[in-house]
Amino acid sequence: MDEEALKKYKKSFQISDEVMEFARGFAKENAKVIDIADNIEDKIKSLGGKPAFPVNISINEIAAHYTPDTDDVLVLQAGNLVKVDIGVHVDGYIVDRAFSVFIGHKSHPLIDATDKAVKEAVNVVKPGVKVSEVSEVIADVIDSFGFNPIQNLCGHGLDRYVQHAPPTIPNGRNTSSEKIQAGKAIAVEVFATDGSGSVKESSPTLIYRYLQDKSVRLMEARKILEVAREGFEGLPFAKRWLSKVASGPKLDIALRQLMDVGALEAYPVLKEEAGGIVAQTETTIIVE
Repeated sequence: MDEEALKKYKKSFQISDEVMEFARGFAKENAKVIDIADNIEDKIKSLGGKPAFPVNISINEIAAHYTPDTDDVLVLQAGNLVKVDIGVHVDGYIVDRAFSVFIGHKSHPLIDATDKAVKEAVNVVKPGVKVSEVSEVIADVIDSFGFNPIQNLCGHGLDRYVQHAPPTIPNGRNTSSEKIQAGKAIAVEVFATDGSGSVKESSPTLIYRYLQDKSVRLMEARKILEVAREGFEGLPFAKRWLSKVASGPKLDIALRQLMDVGALEAYPVLKEEAGGIVAQTETTIIVE
């Protein structure tokens, strides 16, 4: 990794440190999810970074990809296990981090499991280590708490303007012989559950990403495609970020048209398939 890239990663880390602490202060009982997301994203910008993706605020059996809509009325309640997933980038150099909180309580065994699994996985990530070795450490820790790793969610590499890049680091045991490379940014991301250990796509879909230009009929769809292409630098964006372009049924129809022609990629909400509660912890490291 060259000096300029490392400098910008360090800036993203510095911003994310402050934003993570800021975000923890908002994740409390009676807080509106839309207020949490808007405040976190505004904080990232005020510190000189940009959101690498919409803030994910996923509750209980929802593991990932929930970000509030414009008119969202969801409020955090005592007993919610809440995941807050935050991405920061400076000039495309992304730091991806997440924490979980158990509203109204100091902690939860699932959170203890994911926190410990990330800590121990980070300790073994170094050049030449196999992906399967990192995954085994994660699985061993989660097993020791009596929970299940979510098998179809993974840690991942980070490239410039690319949120999910090789290598893929599954939470569960595997036989991958791929090795960790020096000079790589890695998001060590752990999900644990008291459910079956698998997630499925569900509704709603509130996050999208630009894929390619396509001919579309609706004026609103053409405007959305232009904004998606030029405004978000190829990174995921929230439906609510499009409120100045279109709203209500017109926005929904335009997004559906863009999906139908393959212009956008969708990120549906992911739920634990057996309805189990999910915790998430994530950090980003530079392999040196």
